[in-house]
Amino acid sequence: MGRILPAITQASQAAARALKAGGRLVYVGAGSSGRLGVLDAAECAPTFGAGAREVRALLAGGARAMARPREGAEDGAAAGRRAVAGLRVGARDFVCGISASSNTRYVLAALEEARRRGAFTALVCCSLSRGARRTADLILLAKTGPELIAGSTRLKAGTATKLILNAVSTAAFASLGRVYRGRMVALKPASEKLRDRAERSLAELAGVSAVRARGLLDRAGGQVGLALAMHFTGLPPRAARRALRSHGLHRLEILARRRGRSTRRA
Repeated sequence: MGRILPAITQASQAAARALKAGGRLVYVGAGSSGRLGVLDAAECAPTFGAGAREVRALLAGGARAMARPREGAEDGAAAGRRAVAGLRVGARDFVCGISASSNTRYVLAALEEARRRGAFTALVCCSLSRGARRTADLILLAKTGPELIAGSTRLKAGTATKLILNAVSTAAFASLGRVYRGRMVALKPASEKLRDRAERSLAELAGVSAVRARGLLDRAGGQVGLALAMHFTGLPPRAARRALRSHGLHRLEILARRRGRSTRRA
């Protein structure tokens, strides 16, 4: 994995640029590879507060292929092009194809269409075919070698692919301020577990009691980053949000320390 860290860095930077410009991170895959794209896309909302349109996943065979195999769908080159066209992919988007063999027609056709439309494209794979290089601006090649069960790419290839996708999306959203000092400050506290995590994260980052953290979160509508900005600045929600957009949490914490507002390292 260490050998492709530069490529992972480039991919995460491309994803961050796309998201910052109002574009999207779009995964495209089939079978086991495609399901990993769907999984990573789904996790970006609760983890990073990603909006419904920020991270998308196109899976050969559609939503039904997530639970039931539709092996023939991976050969549908026309379907791959239609899926990209249907999503109205454009120059602001980053499209990441996922194909362990790098031969999946659905994926390669989708990447070709995305590239034609001006999107930056990448391909995550575990072996590289001759034609694959022409379909993507960036190749993320994890040479995992033969599988224990020949042809079962849900094993080594699947594990490596998941790590790569996790790294790309995590680094991208972290660079956009959705992570602060190792905490999920943009998570959506839609369950009791996540509300508890939000309170604990805020209490640790701000150096305040659980009661104080709960009060800040209530005023911030459950948004950890905004609550933290309110703590650092002493401002009400609307003004704190403007300060957060202008300066970011790191700068606001530095300013808070200079003013002597109490915070402690978590």
